[in-house]
Amino acid sequence: MGLAVTDPEQIIVSGLETVYSQELVPFLRKYILKENVVKIVLGHPSLLDVGASFLKRDVEELRRALIKRFPQIEIVYHDESFSSHRASEVILHSGAKRKKRKKKELIDKMSAVLILQEYLGHI
Repeated sequence: MGLAVTDPEQIIVSGLETVYSQELVPFLRKYILKENVVKIVLGHPSLLDVGASFLKRDVEELRRALIKRFPQIEIVYHDESFSSHRASEVILHSGAKRKKRKKKELIDKMSAVLILQEYLGHI
């Protein structure tokens, strides 16, 4: 699962980390203790994506778990349609070598960056 963050002024979006789903809540707990987090944006698949019904259910379960664990933080959805494909295109155009372009962790992190940029209205 790719994670991205923005600065307090919401100008710059940066890739933060890639974590396994089961490690997300512990990672966020540590991160939130160090940083002022006011909102979490979750990529939410549309019905156009293959396998979206399974992913939607997982994302909705994750949202409920995050609300329970972090009630002070707003949790919102943003459409993540084709974010992996778009991330792969960005990585390709960046000049990254073929081996690096195929790394799932990099694609997930770049997808998170694109989702957050789109949510903030940067793209």
